[in-house]
Amino acid sequence: QALLVQSGGGSVQAGGSLRLACAGSGASGRFFCMAWFRQTPGKLREGVAGVCSDGSTKYADSVKGRFTISKDNANNTLFLEMIALKPEDTAVYYCAADPSRGILYHFRPEDFTYWGQGTQVTVSS
Repeated sequence: QALLVQSGGGSVQAGGSLRLACAGSGASGRFFCMAWFRQTPGKLREGVAGVCSDGSTKYADSVKGRFTISKDNANNTLFLEMIALKPEDTAVYYCAADPSRGILYHFRPEDFTYWGQGTQVTVSS
C-alpha cells in the first residue's frame, strides 16, 4: 500500500505564492506518475498539474505560466510551486499517484490509485 503525505498550503492574498509538497512511501514503481488535483464544494475534482518519471507533464490551462510541478524521483516526492495566486485557485488540493504510463493523456482523477489527505489553499482578494 502506497502512502502519500501532503504538506504546505495555507492562506495567502491574491498575487502571493505557496508551495505544496507530497511525500510518497512504498514501492517506487507506484509513483511513476504523480499529480495535483483540486476540489471546491459542489464541484468535481479537477486536474491541476501532473508529471511522470519519463519527463512528461501536463497542466490545466487555468494554471499554465503560474504553477510549476516537479518530482524528485529518488525520493518519490512531488512539489507544486504556485505563484500569482488568484481567488479562484482556492480549493482543497490533493496529491495523487499511479504506476501507469500515459495516465496524463486523459488526466482523470478516477484513473489514479493513490491519494494524499488533501490540504486547503485559500487565496483572498
